[in-house]
Amino acid sequence: MPTSPSTQSLGGGPATTGARRFLLVLVKPSHYDDDGYVIQWARSSIPSNTLAAIYGLARDSAARRALGDDVAIDVVAYDETNTRIRPARLARRIRDAGSGMVALVGVQTNQFPRAVDLGRELVARGVPVCIGGFHVSGCLAMLPDTPADLRDAMAAGISLFGGELEGRLDGLLRDAACGRLQPLYQLPATAPMLANEPVPYLPAAVIGRMSGPRASFDAGRGCPFLCSFCTIINVQGRTSRHRTADDVERIVRENLAQGIRKFFITDDNFARNRAWESIFDRLGDIRYGERVGLSITIQADALCHKIPNFIDKAARAGVQRVFLGIESINPESLVGARKRQNKITEYRRMLQEWHRVGALTIAGYILGFPTDTEDGILRDVGIIQRELPIDLLEFFILTPLPGSQDHRELHERGTALETDMNRYDSAHVTAPHARMSAEAWQRVYERAWRAYYDVGHVETVMRRARQWGYSARKVRWMMFTFAYASLIERIHPLEGGLFRRKYRRDRRPGVARASRLAFYPRYAAETARKLASAATLLARYQLAYRRAMRGDVPSTDGDLAMQPVRDGELDELALFTTTDAARQAVARTRRVAPAARVASAV
Repeated sequence: MPTSPSTQSLGGGPATTGARRFLLVLVKPSHYDDDGYVIQWARSSIPSNTLAAIYGLARDSAARRALGDDVAIDVVAYDETNTRIRPARLARRIRDAGSGMVALVGVQTNQFPRAVDLGRELVARGVPVCIGGFHVSGCLAMLPDTPADLRDAMAAGISLFGGELEGRLDGLLRDAACGRLQPLYQLPATAPMLANEPVPYLPAAVIGRMSGPRASFDAGRGCPFLCSFCTIINVQGRTSRHRTADDVERIVRENLAQGIRKFFITDDNFARNRAWESIFDRLGDIRYGERVGLSITIQADALCHKIPNFIDKAARAGVQRVFLGIESINPESLVGARKRQNKITEYRRMLQEWHRVGALTIAGYILGFPTDTEDGILRDVGIIQRELPIDLLEFFILTPLPGSQDHRELHERGTALETDMNRYDSAHVTAPHARMSAEAWQRVYERAWRAYYDVGHVETVMRRARQWGYSARKVRWMMFTFAYASLIERIHPLEGGLFRRKYRRDRRPGVARASRLAFYPRYAAETARKLASAATLLARYQLAYRRAMRGDVPSTDGDLAMQPVRDGELDELALFTTTDAARQAVARTRRVAPAARVASAV
């Protein structure tokens, strides 16, 4: 496990000779695959905003000497998706420092079992351990009683932390330094404001362990909508709490100083951040005023195109990729999930608006709403391929995550849910479905990936990229990484990376550890098989790329998805005519449109 690259002494140097030291170790845990091995890569793909946010808070505490003038605080940050975590070594480092603690940060539900396993090993070696993140906070926010997995963690001597850390880190560090961590830090009465707070930051050495140098930060927290499957609104609230444009400029400039120009703004819905315009304007001024090539990725809702100037200012700020919560093309499912803000009649216009400014669209799509069937899901994937100009589509199994309204309602009804939290990764079935067996639900999830990332459709998307001016080569690579993760590694692409690592000893407790003679030949054969499959898939995509690039830029004629939006399509496209719910959505749109025009005129 690396030590020096990601460690910084942040106390400003010892105040007195022989100053005491406190080592704060921040770990973003991974989770186990179906065979019980930790999912880990030579280079991971998705940066951890929580790791950056807490590192930023920690360096502020260190600079202020939060533990006293005679205590220097060192901070080290690890992301387990790209770094092997060895509890014995961490314990030794803390012991050598004199005191310290390990904070397992940003722990989602599927990561909680792994976090607890690491915590148990560290506690057994005398290390104070605290776990925070959405699983702990979601359970505390939405459940009347503390669930068994949280109680078991506390019984093992692990401290649990609910809510956000702004304004609370100093107290946590003091408790750890004095050996009196509380078993449970409850959710605060009010969520902290973010303006002028210490900003997210990670050293370049930590970011360098990713597949590309990209920093992440949250420009705001909270979302005003009411989606029943979402944990954000119940953990971070429905009110926009945001950083200022000055805060964002500090983040950008600190990263530019260490050679990082790509950023992922992790707000669940940046379009509803009240400071979006000032932040975009500031980023645009940096890009154009100083000729800095910023590349931004954001997440936004499916009505963001209706916010005046949002998409144009996003383009000026450097937004090149946008994650969009499409979720479904079935209006009945959207209403059932309390996602009434999504209008299927606006999808085509919204996607084409993003293409107009040169941004790649990546849409999330949830499988397993109550009215879904296996045949219906595959039918809808086909409609999307033909009629919606989505570039990359990522599928999720509808999962009742602790902290969501769905989970609370199922819990209150006594519904039998999956008890292994490791499977709550949106790639495994964890709840019963009225119209599909668990096997059928899991099967259609895998079939959906295969259908969308079929070579024929990949070629179509690359041709479209040529038409609207995006790099077909980049599209080819991104579609390959999504297909590789889902079809070959058999994990969700959001957990993907470059070159899968497995360690014989890093296996889930309770799963038999393989002998050296069994493990290493099997691991080598598995790696060779995956690389061969990857080479074959990439070769097929490369041939499709060459076909897509032949000749002049292809015409949009014959490609329904690329046709300009027109009134008559509401009566023609399958998106609007296949189901009763779609036809009813069209009828509602037509009823509302005249009233909206009158209101606008007034």
